Amino acid sequence: MRQLVGWLARAGVGALRACAVVAVTMPVPAVWAAAVALGIRWGVGNPWSWLGPFVLTTAGTLALSRPICRTVRHLVARWTDIAIPAGYREAPPLTQLSTGYWWNGFGYERTRRDALMDQRRRIRWSDPANWRDLRFTAIAPFTAGLAACVPPAGATAAVIGLTRPGALGLTLQLVGTAVAVTSSPYAWRCLVPISVRFLRPSPAMVLADRVEELTAQRAEATVAQAAEIRRIERDLHDGAQARLVSLGLSLAIAEKLMETDPDQARTLMREARAGATASLTELRELVRGINPPVLNDRGLVDAVRALALDSPLETTVTADLRLRPDPPIESALYFAIAELLTNAVKHARATQARISITNTLSSVIVKLEDNGRGGADIQTTGGGLAGLRRRLSAFDGTLEITSPMGGPTLATLVVPCALS
Repeated sequence: MRQLVGWLARAGVGALRACAVVAVTMPVPAVWAAAVALGIRWGVGNPWSWLGPFVLTTAGTLALSRPICRTVRHLVARWTDIAIPAGYREAPPLTQLSTGYWWNGFGYERTRRDALMDQRRRIRWSDPANWRDLRFTAIAPFTAGLAACVPPAGATAAVIGLTRPGALGLTLQLVGTAVAVTSSPYAWRCLVPISVRFLRPSPAMVLADRVEELTAQRAEATVAQAAEIRRIERDLHDGAQARLVSLGLSLAIAEKLMETDPDQARTLMREARAGATASLTELRELVRGINPPVLNDRGLVDAVRALALDSPLETTVTADLRLRPDPPIESALYFAIAELLTNAVKHARATQARISITNTLSSVIVKLEDNGRGGADIQTTGGGLAGLRRRLSAFDGTLEITSPMGGPTLATLVVPCALS
């Protein structure tokens, strides 16, 4: 009995999904049929009998192709948890120049609105994904669409059988019901392999997206490197350099006072020694900010533990990292953890944090959880978390944040690497 109820439930769900597939894949053939019917109605002698259907078919197919493909991706992801990348060309950011004009990646416009409209038009009609979508809308109705029509056709035959007396009506009822019930759990499944085959980005599109991504990462790395050099120069100029200049002046004055005022000279020399100690401390802090010595000497785990000891949070570190990642990846993960701890103190007002560091055969996984107030949004443009994700993407790494309002916040960093 339970098996029968389960089968009927699957048949009901399958029938609904088959109807959804028909509704999604058949609008384009319906437009084609309407165009042909319109041409036939106008007659051969009407000059619009061939031009009108052609215009209607072209415009309808172009207008429906992208919404249909988006809907198909959504249905496949919802029914099977298979995510099909869209692969559409992304719009570059608009930039206002000093002349007042707006640059949209293709040309200059006087206003932001004109630049945005021109950008959308160019991207929409120059996107290589248009041909992929048109191909899918032409193939899907005659493959997945026809297969999905079987359950509705069987149900329709059964309903028609109710209106026909005699053996013919009974036969239609039985055959139609059997076809509808037996095919419903499977008829919609043809959409999945066809969508995966024809809707995924082509190798050329993937390569183009990867080139654009690497170009953006290179530009961002250049900007970050320049900013870091300016920071180091500023710290040296305002800190250690100023102290060393003051130290030189103190020693010069002490040298002149050595014979006339020895006590004052000794005082200046003591101050110079204190200044030299402070300069050495500042230089050590600066070097630690560039590349912590413990990271080079002891590795990522011990460096994070040392970082946890200096953090105002009550931080526990657990690690199961059998082998060391490459030095650039260690450095990127270390500074990412340092920034996340700083955010937990500064923005989330957390008091406790837990850090776990593990590895698989091909990647390092870091999880950092704090008991702060939550609400961290990685999608904020120009935010620190978005910048951190972009820096990790240079290593093909990912950053995922789960941060409901009220907390807790869980950050997961995954960086693929070869362990040594």
